[in-house]
Amino acid sequence: MADITVTAANVGLVDPEKAKTFEGLAAEAITKGQPLYQVTTGKFGIADANVANKQQVRGIALQDAGAGQAVTMLKEGAAYGWTLTSQSYDDPVFLSDTAGTLADAAGTLEVPVGVVTGLADKSLTKVIYFDIRWGADWA
Repeated sequence: MADITVTAANVGLVDPEKAKTFEGLAAEAITKGQPLYQVTTGKFGIADANVANKQQVRGIALQDAGAGQAVTMLKEGAAYGWTLTSQSYDDPVFLSDTAGTLADAAGTLEVPVGVVTGLADKSLTKVIYFDIRWGADWA
């Protein structure tokens, strides 16, 4: 399993009008591009595939937030900001065993979050299409 590098400053939605986003309160300091889970208080923290109860990914942070601040998260839609040169189109993307990171293979617990896809531009720029499964119980 290899972690996928993210450049937080470059994270953004490909088509904001088609994306499904929502807001929550941060339970801790969050960086744009990190996968988040919902803690028992209802706030959102940094997800991790090898820590019990932190494996329930609910969204990808679309902004930085401090503890107690509002954070907008992506539930479904395409986003850019990750380095995908080692991935092929249609490769799955998973939650990593490294807290707040995505990977090209399953971590301790297999938590799929999206797939690599190409934009309709001349370069077929690679982005991640996220489809966070709220109904799934990753355990």
